[in-house]
Amino acid sequence: MEPTVPSWTGSGDGTAPGQTATAPGRTLLPAPGEPTVVPPQRRHVLTATALLLFAIAGLVLHKVLGTVFLAITVAYLLVPAQRVLLERDVHEWWAAVAVTTGATLAALLPISGATYLLTVRLGPVLGFLTDLPDEITIAQYGFSHTFALADLVDPAIAAVRQLVIAVASALPVLSLKVTLFAIIVFALLLKHGAAEDALIAPIPGRYHDIVDALATRARGTLYAIYVLQAATALGTFVIALPVFLLLGYEFPFTLALVAAVLQFIPIVGPSILIGILALWKFAIGDVTSALLLVVLGGFFIAWLPDVLIRPRLSRRTARLPGSLYFIGFTGGLLTLGPIGVVAGPLAIALAVTAMDLLGDEDGSRQSKLDASDDA
Repeated sequence: MEPTVPSWTGSGDGTAPGQTATAPGRTLLPAPGEPTVVPPQRRHVLTATALLLFAIAGLVLHKVLGTVFLAITVAYLLVPAQRVLLERDVHEWWAAVAVTTGATLAALLPISGATYLLTVRLGPVLGFLTDLPDEITIAQYGFSHTFALADLVDPAIAAVRQLVIAVASALPVLSLKVTLFAIIVFALLLKHGAAEDALIAPIPGRYHDIVDALATRARGTLYAIYVLQAATALGTFVIALPVFLLLGYEFPFTLALVAAVLQFIPIVGPSILIGILALWKFAIGDVTSALLLVVLGGFFIAWLPDVLIRPRLSRRTARLPGSLYFIGFTGGLLTLGPIGVVAGPLAIALAVTAMDLLGDEDGSRQSKLDASDDA
């Protein structure tokens, strides 16, 4: 029996182009040695099917979509780190394990810091709120004003206690999400090549330059969010600790940790903490300490870490303007919650890149038209 020659014209029995007609129940496959070319219509159907299934999966797994999103962005950012290990002859599996372990430990740092603040330092915080006077009178330069604090202390104590209860009840779920995060990061690092091929497969080759531009901006933005911000926060903690010790504050470690966490808020950062502490010192009449904190804290805590760390690491960032980064940060945080801290700036960065590509496309087209007119 002669082998069937594949034809791309299709047949009346429903056989797809490029496939051999076989008996019912048999798998339709190209002939051996024949190159597999996916027709555009089949590509469109597969893409639509994949998008539909992703939407269904997102609906079913919406409780962990934030964790999945974070894991995908972290894995995408850490692929170069895995390649460094592979270049040093580390086995692919062990390289993925090492990078995943480092990423998981880094993710646990802010969780551990928040747990420390809400457990070990809970007593001093409640004690500080309880010891506040019923009213504070500010008298400076012949002017005086009295602020009533009695109506604010009880709601503040209740809010702190409710926050502790909420965090304690969320710890079991949080541990599961951390485990899921580690599993997804490990799987994506181990098979990142296949994942990238699957994502880019539905996109025609003539548009791959757009994908590359968006991927480059996404990697730079994620680097700015994760690596640059984390390094600046760590530097802020290292600098702020001796400053608060020198100024004689009662809880220097806690204040330095809060300053490091506030470093993730764009533009304002640790200046929020400096301002609150300065206002408190000014309210109790210690103007000298307030001015000293504004000068030393503003220079060493709010300004110096950005100057020392950011220029050395910013060459790999997306160079997104601070105003747009702030819009993405606050908008994402208010819309999506904590996950918006990453999703918001990333969405803004990709939108800006798309507009830049559109502007370059229009400029190139106009240049071609001008050249044709001159000819």
